[in-house]
Amino acid sequence: MADPKTFEEAMLLLKTLPEQGPDVLLKMYGLYKQATLGDVTGKRPGMLDFRGQAKYDAWAEFKGQTTDQAKAAYVAYVEELVKANS
Repeated sequence: MADPKTFEEAMLLLKTLPEQGPDVLLKMYGLYKQATLGDVTGKRPGMLDFRGQAKYDAWAEFKGQTTDQAKAAYVAYVEELVKANS
């Protein structure tokens, strides 16, 4: 479990890393949304909204995780990225 301060520090640390690829950004987006808002709601965007679909799918991937689990996963993933970019 990640406490709120650790989660906020991970968000700030992520901003100091070099630009990441779209897969990394989508995973970070999904974890962040799950950690802050819980399960995805609403309908999946239409077939012409590729960006909206990708974001929806990234968030839906973590459906069922508690906000604490998602925060811990977010912090762990940021730590992996830091090590990979060192």
